[in-house]
Amino acid sequence: MPYTTHFLISNNEEIGYGGNSNITPETVEYLAVDMGALGDGQSSDEYTVSICAKDSSGPYHLGLRQHLVNLAKENDIDYKVDIYPYYGSDASAAIRAGHDIIHGLVGAGIDASHAYERTHESSLFHTEKLLYHYVQSSMTE
Repeated sequence: MPYTTHFLISNNEEIGYGGNSNITPETVEYLAVDMGALGDGQSSDEYTVSICAKDSSGPYHLGLRQHLVNLAKENDIDYKVDIYPYYGSDASAAIRAGHDIIHGLVGAGIDASHAYERTHESSLFHTEKLLYHYVQSSMTE
């Protein structure tokens, strides 16, 4: 079954509203692509794609997270599942704005955000590979 995919490039997630005004009523899933910040107590690293389980706003959609993990396992994608207690994404902002959507967050493992950000090309590769398989999948498959 074909799905419509919208891409939104936002630079306002850090202040809590991101792309919330641009979410169409037909939107069912909202996958934010940002970064997996490295830090003490985090499992993320600069070599894998990070799949977020929870951030400062609360948990992300369990079914979507499990779907992303399954896609990673099925397609030889190196990943880490992590929580980001001091972080928020466009997807969590959309939930706070009242949108009734399935939401998730993934991203390359990044060291030293908001300055001289560093990652390894393998993290970008695994992030791209997960997104490639995600846009061709359905959680009900």
